[in-house]
Amino acid sequence: MAVTAGKLNTFSFFKLPSAWWCGVRLKYIDKERAVVTVRYKWFNQNPFKSMFWAVQGMAAELTTGAMMIDQIEDSGHKISMLVANNTANFSKKATGKITFTCEDGNLIKDALDKTIATGEGQTIWMKSVGVNEEGIIVSTFNFEWTVRLKL
Repeated sequence: MAVTAGKLNTFSFFKLPSAWWCGVRLKYIDKERAVVTVRYKWFNQNPFKSMFWAVQGMAAELTTGAMMIDQIEDSGHKISMLVANNTANFSKKATGKITFTCEDGNLIKDALDKTIATGEGQTIWMKSVGVNEEGIIVSTFNFEWTVRLKL
């Protein structure tokens, strides 16, 4: 069963309530790309009148994690996933509607295939870029995902 934006947004309400209440929403997903939006509002702001960095991180992580969930489900195996590391760069104040996009879904299948074939955990780095309504990059996040077979 394929992961859809609607299913993932419902999942976030129950399992990621902080992201849901902050307005983080998956808008598009396929095997190679995921798009998440979040709008700057009073409840996700920082004292500098822009979006709190952690809210941006939740939106960015969801672009990578949604594709990971989708492809793990497609594999038919019980595989755990966990973020081991991340880096972030903030280049402009995040105000208005911010759109995060990850186009690294093509990296996931290879890591899943290797962990299924060898039984050894695998890691991949995935990048998510956030842009404002003018198309200007406001932040860039990199996440190191680990995957391994559940025993």
